[in-house]
Amino acid sequence: MTVSSESAIITRLRAAGCVFAEDEARLLLSEAPTHDELADMVQRRTSGLPLEQVLGWAQFCGLRIRLAPGVFVPRRRTQFLVRQAAALVRPGPVVVDLCCGSGAVGAALSASLRDIVLHAADLDPVAVACARGNLPAGAEVHRGDLYQALPHRLRGTIGLLTVNAPYVPSDDIAMLPPEARAHEPRTALDGGADGLDVLREVGVQAVRWLAPGGHVIVEAGEQQALQLAEVFARSGLIPRTASSADLNATVVIGTRPAAGAPEHPAPRGIELN
Repeated sequence: MTVSSESAIITRLRAAGCVFAEDEARLLLSEAPTHDELADMVQRRTSGLPLEQVLGWAQFCGLRIRLAPGVFVPRRRTQFLVRQAAALVRPGPVVVDLCCGSGAVGAALSASLRDIVLHAADLDPVAVACARGNLPAGAEVHRGDLYQALPHRLRGTIGLLTVNAPYVPSDDIAMLPPEARAHEPRTALDGGADGLDVLREVGVQAVRWLAPGGHVIVEAGEQQALQLAEVFARSGLIPRTASSADLNATVVIGTRPAAGAPEHPAPRGIELN
């Protein structure tokens, strides 16, 4: 394409409110195989469709994660969850990516860890199909609601359970960017009145599914971390939190006590990092 064409695309993107219009224009130009398809991609982007869904992929932890229309777009902040999760893993664990969406977290963990037995699960059939395309051969992807999706044989065997569940309070959905509000499923965003409906359920049941010494790690809002850590503690997990100012990310980690330790310790306090 000519420079003038690129300039015209940048102008249209800026007019539509795209903050990184220059970068987006270069991506659209590089991905469109024909002029007509380029025009269609620009039209879809300027009408509000997330760039990643226009391109058909998202960059995440150095990987290209394929996306389908309507599937939740993995956020940059979730790379912090992946880094924290990878640091917890010992060789050869069962890893479960719950509420997996496109499978981005599971794919990133599979790329960085050796000898994991990977499972993923989501309620959305479109997301499940998308995850099956993104995860490596041998990974099992299940459809269902939280733990109900998992094979019973995994109960008590999971070494690492990662969860990027919806945690936006219902009343805050209206304040999200239009790209998310209009083009991502509400079930992937809305966490109920305080944002913790799904994560609370994750915490209550996690101890039954984790192996002794296993970990559950979830992404949450900074203001939700203490409350969620208390849920984990009441459920028999040893909780702690971690955060990244650079990525504006917070995770809460719950560890099932190792064999021989009390299953339901009375915590003396919540560790906040």
